[in-house]
Amino acid sequence: MKSIIKNYNNLSTTIFRKIALDIIAFGLKSLDYQKAIDNLFKEKKFSKIINRYQNIYLIGFGKGSSQVIKILAKKISFKNAYVIDFNKINGRKIKYFIGTHPLPSFKNLKFSKTILDTFVNKLTSNDLVFVVVCGGGSSMLTYPVVSLNRFIKLNKELLKSGANIYEMNTVRKHLDVMKGGGLAKILYPAKIISLIFSDVPGNDLSFIASGPTIYDKTTVKDAIKIIKKYNIQSIQKKDLIETPKEKIYFQNISNFLVLSNRTALENMVLFAKKFYNLRGKIISDNLKGDVVKIAKYFLKLSERLKYDFIIAGGETTVKIKGKGQGGRNQELALRFLQLMSQHKLCSHLSDVTKEKSMKNKEGIIFIALNSDGWDNTKFAGAICDCLTLIKAKNHKLNLENYLANNDSFNFFVKVGDGIKTGKLPVNVADFILLFKNWRNIAKR
Repeated sequence: MKSIIKNYNNLSTTIFRKIALDIIAFGLKSLDYQKAIDNLFKEKKFSKIINRYQNIYLIGFGKGSSQVIKILAKKISFKNAYVIDFNKINGRKIKYFIGTHPLPSFKNLKFSKTILDTFVNKLTSNDLVFVVVCGGGSSMLTYPVVSLNRFIKLNKELLKSGANIYEMNTVRKHLDVMKGGGLAKILYPAKIISLIFSDVPGNDLSFIASGPTIYDKTTVKDAIKIIKKYNIQSIQKKDLIETPKEKIYFQNISNFLVLSNRTALENMVLFAKKFYNLRGKIISDNLKGDVVKIAKYFLKLSERLKYDFIIAGGETTVKIKGKGQGGRNQELALRFLQLMSQHKLCSHLSDVTKEKSMKNKEGIIFIALNSDGWDNTKFAGAICDCLTLIKAKNHKLNLENYLANNDSFNFFVKVGDGIKTGKLPVNVADFILLFKNWRNIAKR
């Protein structure tokens, strides 16, 4: 069977790498929109809601939302649909916009203005609106109260600051009329069914795409604290707005969490047991923190690993100081590789300089990648192990220099261990796998 990883053959140079990559690839393939939506429609309470309404509208935003809208369009008799995504779909009564991510743009603003003009004060309690919320929706559904240029500048500052997704979306909520329940207010008093595909660790619905249909508990004071914490210069206190706090806007909304990284994590563990007789453990679906801290955390876990592998879902952060290329997953993999070198985890291979000598050597394999296939570069993430260190040594690459310049992408280009999947339709945050390639695994 062809792997979802496009450079699988180049990466799977040992039996252990092959197994680790197979586990990750199966998790990615298990993120099936069609199956998830089909299962949802089988629920009686879900079908009962739909059957009450004649005027039905569809709104979708974020990575993969076009695919979900396409599936819904075949299941529901609707009046009109509006969607913004990377991938265009053809469909009668579907108005499509091509959006940008991670930064907002005029294209995204145009979509949001269309939603505002089409629905504000136009709906009644007899109308039903399906809202498809996907990862990346925070940048695609945007109608800021400051100029678009200032809002883009803010987002650039937040992305470089090291702030986590909860902190970033708290600030965004208080600068945008669509976020933090703002869309719910615009669509009121219609019935809303939100189908949510989580890219946020922990699956707090109020932070996925900045919670456009969810009551927001954060306040302007919370946003101010974060602005001060990261010394954000592009926004001032007077620019901030409060999110809708009137409960009436949220009384007729049904929110469904359709897919999250937990779906893929559970499938990875089951796959490894069934096909390789390996024991795996999910350590978290809410992993977050700076890449330096997370790399050290996984190193410590590797010292007392009782399973064949451990897997986690979440989203790390990077404090950007250099001018290189990379993404949080490649940076994390390179940080872990640095620790492997510093702690001499490959000292038993000190005399090995040829890659073919690595075929059945014991050691650790570490993989970090973004579920949407795009870790801020053409790589979804990276794989690293002792073989990577050998290749770095042969190429005379200095890990510290690449890390100092946040240039993980070019490091993995040179050693050939960047993972390529192409852009994938689903975004449910990141996956991190730590695999202990015990020699007896190859015999199972």
